Amino acid sequence: MVDTENRLNTMIQKLRENDYRITPQRLAILKILAVSENHPSVEKVYEKVKKNFPTTSLATVYKNIAMLKEINEVLELGFGDGSNRYDGNKPYPHPHVVCTECKKIIDPDLVALEDMTRELTRETGFKIVNHRLDFFGICPDCQKKK
Repeated sequence: MVDTENRLNTMIQKLRENDYRITPQRLAILKILAVSENHPSVEKVYEKVKKNFPTTSLATVYKNIAMLKEINEVLELGFGDGSNRYDGNKPYPHPHVVCTECKKIIDPDLVALEDMTRELTRETGFKIVNHRLDFFGICPDCQKKK
């Protein structure tokens, strides 16, 4: 579990280091991404921001998330169906478990992933610079519904 206040402060600091202004709308987007554990889409972030800032456009949210992605403060998860989800809690490569029914995404803690990365490097000679490991299944809530 990420300390959301520290995460938000880290994001704000990174924006300042890159000479980005901290506007009220941008701060609202940061707060949503820093506390969100459900990997929201741009549209979900937009719905939440619009409640307090009704004049904010969807384009503004897209631009801000793209900028956060550029400075490595949000992780983009793209899927084959064309949907993208965003992780502001853990903006670095880590595994995900995705429910194929309700599209819920959770972040399991897999200590063995570091061992796997080292083993891949040893086996292939590759310098691993990034990875993506997703598991797909049906979450407990959706299993109960069936």
